[in-house]
Amino acid sequence: MDESGEPLTKISELNTFSKRVYTVVKVISVGEPREVTFREDNSLHRVTDALIADDTGSIYLTLFDEAIDNIDEDSVIKISNGYVRVYRGNMRLNIGRYGSYEKLGETPFGEVNLENNLSAREVQDRPRTRDQREWRSRRRYS
Repeated sequence: MDESGEPLTKISELNTFSKRVYTVVKVISVGEPREVTFREDNSLHRVTDALIADDTGSIYLTLFDEAIDNIDEDSVIKISNGYVRVYRGNMRLNIGRYGSYEKLGETPFGEVNLENNLSAREVQDRPRTRDQREWRSRRRYS
């Protein structure tokens, strides 16, 4: 259990519907940052993917801006209130606006499992509900 009372999720338990993800992982690698422009406000941001793992599997974690500079390879982090999104047919864990992370000293598990990489599997994006489609279309064109 997390200090907030939330149960910790193992990487192998994640799926395309995972929300409110609380987990402890080791950072295996951090990719080269690239610049992207957000559609909502045309602001410029840096983004990269970091491969993270625990003893049950691995997944890519999407990092933005200052998180890229704060998360190093071989560090152990606790992610609070993360969520899974499908990007180009592959699952990605995201911290997002309402989530957070903090560095920890050491792993609470033994060896990491890189064989079970959830981001390497091709998955279907979860279908959007009618309300989500209407909200996105109103937001985009208003």
